Amino acid sequence: MVTLQNSTSTLKLNTGQTIPQVGLGTWRSKENEGYKAVIEALKAGYRHIDGAAVYGNEGEVGKAIQDSGVPRNEIFLTTKLWCTHQRNPQEALDQSLQRLGLDYVGLYLVHWPVPLRTENIKDGNLFQFAEKPDGSKDVDLEWNFIKTWELMQKLLESGKTKAIGVSNFSVNNLKDLLAAPTTKVTPAVNQVEFHPLLPQEELIQYCSEKGIVIEAYSPLGGENAPILSDPTVQEIAKANGVEAGHVVISWAVQKGLVTLPKSVTPSRIVGNLKVLTLSDSDVAKVDGLLKAKGERRTCYQDFSPFPIFQ
Repeated sequence: MVTLQNSTSTLKLNTGQTIPQVGLGTWRSKENEGYKAVIEALKAGYRHIDGAAVYGNEGEVGKAIQDSGVPRNEIFLTTKLWCTHQRNPQEALDQSLQRLGLDYVGLYLVHWPVPLRTENIKDGNLFQFAEKPDGSKDVDLEWNFIKTWELMQKLLESGKTKAIGVSNFSVNNLKDLLAAPTTKVTPAVNQVEFHPLLPQEELIQYCSEKGIVIEAYSPLGGENAPILSDPTVQEIAKANGVEAGHVVISWAVQKGLVTLPKSVTPSRIVGNLKVLTLSDSDVAKVDGLLKAKGERRTCYQDFSPFPIFQ
């Protein structure tokens, strides 16, 4: 039987900031769920909340932070720039802060490396994967993420975000970005899907070499957390007297990543913050799931003609 403890470990960003290694993901936390989840998380000891404009719950997240009683400077908050706003990140960040009811965020991310056009959006909702009449993504071919990043860098001067980063960027995307003459600031973070069946080893190695922290979304394998029912994970959990979620989150933490489990269930929120130190043998068993089951990506979008995850 091992002792579980709330994760208090942090990583240092290339800005000098520290970021808690376990944060609450708020994707799909709709209506009042987002408010309740953030309140519960901060009460449980979380000090890292991950959000995004497209999640549609910035108002609930911001109100929960304000109502929590936790000093604002103790909470690391992330939000993200949506694809339809890549030509004007300053305006988009101002709008996010207005919805949040806050003066700044700790981290602002480019959500996807693909800008989308808005001309064919009929309902006025810019927070969607804008499509052309034929149903394909309405990619803005006259813009690119390098131009977006040039504008993102200027946000640091305003103090409205303490750090900037990217999400869903591949090694090649990052190489192109860092090689651009307009890039003066290396992304602090790359937030990507990461779990035992998508360990992203090449990407993690590259980011490590460049001083970019990896954040893991869907660390339990995506919707319905399929990794938790894996027999190997269940066996490790039973041997240590813990739950499967503790094993998978602890595995990611020991890899030196930030991990962002999402839940709206109070008991799960509390449990996801608790970690243990896995033995080398247990880490190796979780590592072995990829070879046994093969790679599985659960979050994929077709942005043709822009190649994604390549």
